[in-house]
Amino acid sequence: MTVLGGIGFTAPWLLLALVALPILWLILRAVPPAPIRRLFPAVSLLLGLRDDESVSDRTPWWLLLLRVLAVAAVILGLAGPVLNPRQQAEGDQPLLMVMEASWAGAARWTQQIDLLEARLTEAGRASRPVAVLRLGAPEDLVFQSAAAWRSRLPGLSPMPWQPGAAELAAATQAIAAQTGGFDTLWLSDGLDYAGRAELLDTLGARGAVTVYQSPNPVLGLRPASFADGAVQLTLLRAEAGEERIQPVLALGPDPAGTVRVLNRSEARFASGETEAQLALALPSELRARITRFELEGQRAAGAVALTDDSLARHEVALYAGRQDREGLELLSPLHYLTQVLAPNSDFIDGALLDVLPANPDIVVLADVVTLATLERSALTEWVEQGGILVRFAGPRMAASDIGRDNADPLLPVRLRSGGRTVGGAMSWGEAKTLAPFGDTSPFYGLTIPDDVTVSTQVMAQPDPDLADRVIAALSDGTPLVTRKALGLGQVVLFHVTADAEWSSLPLSGLYVEMLDRLAVSSAAKSADAINMEGTVWSPLRVMDGFGQLDDAGNLPGIDGTALATAPIGPEMRPGVYANDSRRLARNVLGADSVLTPATWPASVPVLGLSIAAEQPLGGWLLSLALVLLALDVAASLALSGRLGPLGRAAALLALLLHAPVAEAQLTEADMFARDATREMVLAHVLTGNRAVDDLALAGLRGLSDTLFFRTSVEPAAPFSVDLERDELAFFPLLYWPVTPDQPQPSDAAYARLNTYLRLGGMILFDTRDADIARFGASSPNGRKLQQLAAPLDIPPLEPVPGDHVLTRTFYLLQDFPGRHASADIWVEAAPLDAEQIEGMPFRNLNDGVTPVVIGGNDWAAAWAVDDNGRAMLPVGRGYGGERQRELAYRFGVNLVMHVLTGNYKSDQVHVPALLDRLGQ
Repeated sequence: MTVLGGIGFTAPWLLLALVALPILWLILRAVPPAPIRRLFPAVSLLLGLRDDESVSDRTPWWLLLLRVLAVAAVILGLAGPVLNPRQQAEGDQPLLMVMEASWAGAARWTQQIDLLEARLTEAGRASRPVAVLRLGAPEDLVFQSAAAWRSRLPGLSPMPWQPGAAELAAATQAIAAQTGGFDTLWLSDGLDYAGRAELLDTLGARGAVTVYQSPNPVLGLRPASFADGAVQLTLLRAEAGEERIQPVLALGPDPAGTVRVLNRSEARFASGETEAQLALALPSELRARITRFELEGQRAAGAVALTDDSLARHEVALYAGRQDREGLELLSPLHYLTQVLAPNSDFIDGALLDVLPANPDIVVLADVVTLATLERSALTEWVEQGGILVRFAGPRMAASDIGRDNADPLLPVRLRSGGRTVGGAMSWGEAKTLAPFGDTSPFYGLTIPDDVTVSTQVMAQPDPDLADRVIAALSDGTPLVTRKALGLGQVVLFHVTADAEWSSLPLSGLYVEMLDRLAVSSAAKSADAINMEGTVWSPLRVMDGFGQLDDAGNLPGIDGTALATAPIGPEMRPGVYANDSRRLARNVLGADSVLTPATWPASVPVLGLSIAAEQPLGGWLLSLALVLLALDVAASLALSGRLGPLGRAAALLALLLHAPVAEAQLTEADMFARDATREMVLAHVLTGNRAVDDLALAGLRGLSDTLFFRTSVEPAAPFSVDLERDELAFFPLLYWPVTPDQPQPSDAAYARLNTYLRLGGMILFDTRDADIARFGASSPNGRKLQQLAAPLDIPPLEPVPGDHVLTRTFYLLQDFPGRHASADIWVEAAPLDAEQIEGMPFRNLNDGVTPVVIGGNDWAAAWAVDDNGRAMLPVGRGYGGERQRELAYRFGVNLVMHVLTGNYKSDQVHVPALLDRLGQ
């Protein structure tokens, strides 16, 4: 590309044609040779006469200029002019484009792709082979044409991790496999990482390296934690700068399951600081719904903190079989449980029957043996619906007959009478230690301290299912913890007490970790502090570089140790992982992560990501040439006298505007008619009462949606009609809500209404007072209806008969409720001679459409929906109310189908189907 005066030309050789413009000027300016003059005496008779129009003997200068400019525009347009041309990069070696392609560049990914496309365009013009290397997901380097790589740009996306040692080793190996030199364009994401300097030296040995990097600092968000009764968030930025306010969003599902912003707060970066702290004191119900925190305006995985069980606070109900001893808290049977659960649980106090309706997450029974019949029934139902019941043994359980002869649904195993104690009839000789946890146990992988011993326990009776229900045992094989599923929930029994009376287990950290594995204790500790050896976690959803969660698909499970310690990368993707009933989130940034800005050697030029977009001018210049040539034609016709004065002016004006004659401005009535006739439209009459009119419009919107989804009728958005101004012929149905104070229409309006009714339109009068009055003048609305309808040409009316077409137009109906359910609905009376044919379930009625339907069931209130399609007003109570709303919709559908199709359902061709539906 050749650049002249800041404008590039893709075909600069065509500019040589501009040299011919002076020659063209002379050719166009040439005058034909003068005619030979002959004396003719009769010419003297013409002396003194003047022509009304004169023709120039030579081409005017302005017309010559017009033609020359037109030719110049053609030449310049064909030369391919480009504004803001992209300069060809120096060098003719192959070009390697390195992209870090990490989450840190996701917020500016569009700029990087635009820059990459621009440099590929330059390389294509220079015929330089190109290869693209993404450090986040390196592949074999293949140098291809720039056009081939440009077609692959839409498929590139950032990775939700930074290049690690494995990725950099693969990139170095790919570079080493290339022979010869090449230049490098490095698109940096702005963060430093280990191994980047060595890779830069390797590339520098092959050719020139140029770095492109945005000056905007990278922002990140550490995982959320819970401390001091609030959610603690730490925001990071790569470079210290001026004070900055950064909004933070908390997102999660609302009660309907739609993900929404549940909280918006602002964190402040102090001047010169790279960290900002934010504490959010949120209600436990709201906190439990939060699935992620993210930095507003930062579309990157590192600006997202996914949440897991560490923020969930369980609601726990604790019950003990004996009361605490006053002043001796350490001897309380619930003391150790309370200490374990208090940091991350909310305790619910009250009687068991009062607590269960609140649906706690966990119920703990410490040496509770006897339950009342109602308590046992309610607790069993609660567990079957997904609750966790944790029971601890004790002296009361050892001395009772619970679970001896028959299996107890609230115990995982049957128990033997009495307990097993050192020095007793079944003496062990010495306290027993715990056996290693089996690979099917939820405790598998936990380290068992040597000082954990058990001196007393309740024994489980041998049973065919006992081995499957034991999840922890003593060194001699006797069960220590058993578990069974009950419905959707589970029942867990510790065969020792909840305190340190029978064992030293509650005094150890193993106690906390065992409760955590059972999802009793919320995982308040970070993953690197949990002994996760021996567990396998399944990925539920994984995060992409932009911070969006996708389904994990068929990704394999992750070993617990790797999940806790492995760095984020291709083998360990950020996202949400699950193990049994526990969830763990692996975020891009960890609790100790810091953002270090990238620094580059002085020998490496660093440029920004912004580029000036190329603007081709060829099309504009060729269009200008066509305009100039059109003006030349019009001017030539005018100068030759072939256009009258008005014609010349109109032609010149049209050509100067170079646009079609503008469409005449539509009047308001024309626009109303145009909009009302594009699709079938329902309408309501404006009453002057804003609340009533808005509800009527919402009701017709709901009815239109119902027609759209259930029938072949596809109405457009409903209209509001002013009887004094708007044309009514466009609407098959008018809904007219009656209010006591609405104004009386004018005579002109009544004339239009009568014309509308005679031409087949229908008006649905709704007094909306069927809950307090019957049809007639017994209410203000009824009296107003009589005044409004008096001037209308309405035929005799009668209550809707059982065989009226409205009962079977689309749905088979017997009632026509709205928000109210009165049976007083009036329609045009049937002819006096209408008779029922033998074998027919209905009379042979007229084939017309009833012009009016009158009632007071407030149909618009039952139909009304908001912009999201949700019902605006309640109808009735519970299921019966929703059934009434459904019948109201069906009445609306029948009404519209009746006005659109008439009484065609009276034809005998439909009789067999109708008889079958009616059960006759």
